[in-house]
Amino acid sequence: MLNKENFAVIKALSKRGVYQKDIAAELGVHPKTVSRALKRGAAPEKKRKKKGSKLDPFKEKIDRLLAEKVWNAQVIFRLIEAEGYSGSYSLVRAYIQPKRSLRPSRATVRFETEPGQQLQHDWAEIVILLAGEEIKVHFQVNVLGYSRRFHVWACACEDAEHTYEGLQRSFVYFGGTPAEVLVDNQKATVLTPRSTKSNPVFNPRFLDMAAHYGFAVKACRPYRARTKGKTERMVDYVKQNFFQRYRRFESWAHLNQQVEHWLQTEADQRIHGTVKERVAERFMREQPHLQPLPSTSYESGYWETRKVAWDAYIDVRGNRYSVPGHLVNQVVKIRIRLDGELRIFTQDKLVARHLLQEASQGWQTIPAHHADLWQKTMKVESRGLEAYEEAATWN
Repeated sequence: MLNKENFAVIKALSKRGVYQKDIAAELGVHPKTVSRALKRGAAPEKKRKKKGSKLDPFKEKIDRLLAEKVWNAQVIFRLIEAEGYSGSYSLVRAYIQPKRSLRPSRATVRFETEPGQQLQHDWAEIVILLAGEEIKVHFQVNVLGYSRRFHVWACACEDAEHTYEGLQRSFVYFGGTPAEVLVDNQKATVLTPRSTKSNPVFNPRFLDMAAHYGFAVKACRPYRARTKGKTERMVDYVKQNFFQRYRRFESWAHLNQQVEHWLQTEADQRIHGTVKERVAERFMREQPHLQPLPSTSYESGYWETRKVAWDAYIDVRGNRYSVPGHLVNQVVKIRIRLDGELRIFTQDKLVARHLLQEASQGWQTIPAHHADLWQKTMKVESRGLEAYEEAATWN
């Protein structure tokens, strides 16, 4: 290949009228090489080979995630890192940045809240492997509006009891309660949605819980989910980050332990795209504005009623449980807590506790409950001998 010195010789000899084939012979190249150099007017430039980027094998994966509306560069970085990417986060961000103009526009203006003012609540579901079985998991996401710190709790359904339990767990996780909780229009929280003519009608039990913790209740307008856009985004974040990286769990406890570990090590440490600040640091300013937790938690379990049988037992889910003997033939209220504890009440007074058991475990008995019944059973009516003599006379 010709270099600059070779071209200088070609140029000089050509000006002197030396034939191109003689110049080529002088330099040991083909005459066409000399001809092309003279036409080009310079020595050929070396073409630098482009070095392959560490990101190249993962660009197809990134483009697919963008098409699936996953635009968070940190999330994408973690996902491809799990698949073997060893490059930097900045390389991923630089690749995504020019493509952001293709992202569908969202005209909604985000509403910012003061520290401790609002928590947004929402439910979502996803199919995972739990104890080797593919099942649908429901998970609750509760986001603090100011700091964007959020809590996730996974369970088997989205009924009222699990809704209240999940909120309580979030309050404990945050170490306090907000001034208000913004919810969607599920029956566990809102019986009748807001309309142009009336305000929403909230579930009495949800209002009872709100009074217990001291927060105001607020509902989204129907079909306006973006009213609680912060939690909507966090639902997507959990699906596209946590449930992309973790898909198999040994038990419900294992699942929720993994979630809390991920929240503390990943979600809390992220730099939020809107506020441009680390979530954990922003939460440190919000936490003092949360209301202190009450001394007791709200009873979120199931309420039912039972009539006490003649033997001072009640039937619950295929098994029998003892109650104090003086309640025979009375109606009692029972509450089945989500941890499996059965509580029995009369006139709002707790009279018995049991742990729910399968029928195969036998009837669940507290001996003190039946002490009075046994005493009554052991009493035998005493009669004088005159009664027996009178009976003999008649015979």
